[in-house]
Amino acid sequence: MKFIIEVGKGILIGAGCILPGISSGVLCVIFGIYEKLLESILNFFKDIKENTKFLFPIAIGGIIGVILFSKILQYLLYKYPVQTKSIFIGLILGGVILLFKQMDTKEKFKIKNLFYLVISLLIGISMVYIENKIGTETKENVSNLYLIISGFLMSIGIVVPGVSNTIILMLLGVYTLYLNSVSTLYLPILIPMGIGLILGSLIFMKIIKYLLEKFYIQTILSIIGFTLGSILVLLPETQSILEIVIAFLWGIVGIYIVKILNV
Repeated sequence: MKFIIEVGKGILIGAGCILPGISSGVLCVIFGIYEKLLESILNFFKDIKENTKFLFPIAIGGIIGVILFSKILQYLLYKYPVQTKSIFIGLILGGVILLFKQMDTKEKFKIKNLFYLVISLLIGISMVYIENKIGTETKENVSNLYLIISGFLMSIGIVVPGVSNTIILMLLGVYTLYLNSVSTLYLPILIPMGIGLILGSLIFMKIIKYLLEKFYIQTILSIIGFTLGSILVLLPETQSILEIVIAFLWGIVGIYIVKILNV
């Protein structure tokens, strides 16, 4: 049962690599595996058996999420936008609640640290605004070096919670190219981007791990700010009181899912 739950987490994390406004890092935080994920990847060879046991189901789920389940989520966002977006908002709020609880057990909270929450929240809101304003024009005849750099920069959105990798890819002009390549498994595009993504992920994971070790409260509050900022891109357009009630109820479902997946 635990294996299936971990695969389920991986599927949603993988889907987060595709869907605009959803950060894979946020989903890792929501499911309570972010810090352990950093530790397992960066120290993989210190305990290969244990780290493989933890990472394998998440990796399997992630592959499924990128290739298959993201298409299902895109359909749900088109067909049932209020319900689907509300669930994700519930997932995010549930994850934030868990983060505050976790933070409270590790270090005493200080009012002055709210500065980090407010600043990261404002940055997160700004990123949502930018994503809504920029287009998805695709660059033509991109080189392998450009694709490697794109993958490297994309890793920021994968590793740092609340930073949407879709914004980065849109700014680089390769978002549509990336989506098409994933849906068709076009390796000449995916391989160089994958190389850059792996290199970038390792570097940025080390940076985040260092920040968590040296500035835990400040880093967690910044993550919470970025995470809350990502909610804005998911706010459903409700046309009636009934839809508002439906959105609220599905949000509760999302919070409950977080509780189930963090047992």
